Amino acid sequence: MTAAPQRTTTPTAASPPGPNAAPWGTDPYADALRNGHGPLFLRRTDGWLLPLDVERWCAGADAADRSALRRCEGPVLDIGCGPGRLVAELAARGHRALGIDVSEAAVARTLRLGGSALRRSVFEPLPGEGRWGTVLLLDGNIGIGGDPRRLLDRAAGLLAPGGLLIAETVPQNIDERVRVHLDDGRGAGASPNGIQPAAEEPFPWARLGTPALLRHAGYPGWEPVDQWEADGRPFVSLRRTPNILAVSQSADTTHSAAVMSSQLPRNTSGESPLAGA
Repeated sequence: MTAAPQRTTTPTAASPPGPNAAPWGTDPYADALRNGHGPLFLRRTDGWLLPLDVERWCAGADAADRSALRRCEGPVLDIGCGPGRLVAELAARGHRALGIDVSEAAVARTLRLGGSALRRSVFEPLPGEGRWGTVLLLDGNIGIGGDPRRLLDRAAGLLAPGGLLIAETVPQNIDERVRVHLDDGRGAGASPNGIQPAAEEPFPWARLGTPALLRHAGYPGWEPVDQWEADGRPFVSLRRTPNILAVSQSADTTHSAAVMSSQLPRNTSGESPLAGA
């Protein structure tokens, strides 16, 4: 994502999105993924545009991606997996990995690449809650829901004790909470046939630089592990300390573990990432 002027706005409360009402299921995003390219933007309510790197998302994992993926431990949950390049790369490396995305087009493309994916919001019940070895929040997905602390709490509930969160931040020292909508550059998301759909309701989003993410994670339960930059993209890894209270963990742990086992591909590396599960 490209640089933007520093700006901090008043945080806006976000309600848990459902898969059928999520903005990322709308046509501009689905069309971009099907075509493999943009233009696609997040448009703030003041008109400012943030270009989305659809071409990179639809390509294979690059060197910066691999710098994060080689740090992954155990089974991996990719939140906001998009067209699935990270899930596919993890599977090729022998990791058990699952992508989740609210876009049907994103899930379909991930499956075509040979990855495992579900159409699901991170704020809905998920397979294997409290058992994942690594959670990924790359490609700006630390912004999901517009409330970084809430998303960090949710990630903690998904991870096993000692599990790893790997997040991508923005290069600037930004801590921004805004409301945005998807825009394909043709004006209010006009469809290819020229029909103008009803205006999409703005949804909450966040953008964080590394200092801001570390501030939001600076409470009991998270331990900073590493910071690095690759191809101009900054990353942070945090470890969930074993004594954290997983407030977001599903009450139906047994059912989640069974679903997780049935939906993930068999691990080919010889390790047993779900040992003891």
